[in-house]
Amino acid sequence: MTYAEMFAQVKSKLMDVDVSNIHEHLAYQFQITGEAEGIFYVEVKAGKLYVEPYEYFDRDAIFICSAQTLEKIASGKLDPILAVTLGKLKVEGNIDKALKLKSFLGTK
Repeated sequence: MTYAEMFAQVKSKLMDVDVSNIHEHLAYQFQITGEAEGIFYVEVKAGKLYVEPYEYFDRDAIFICSAQTLEKIASGKLDPILAVTLGKLKVEGNIDKALKLKSFLGTK
């Protein structure tokens, strides 16, 4: 899988997420390692969700993982907390805001 393919999958899944009830600004950067290596960000601003293939410097948290780990988390096959415990996902930054991503994406 290439970075472009991985990013297109992620963006299409996230664009259906309803964030209209979130009134705070949240910004997350994803750093994908290994196959499909690259960076993208997810931002919630004024009740809208943005997913762009750029680095975001004013971010609340950074998630570092492989594309395979991200896919497992996004599909609900891997709990993000377990992924951190297993060393498959690294989180840097504001942990409280990082945990909000899990809640609004509806991952279990």
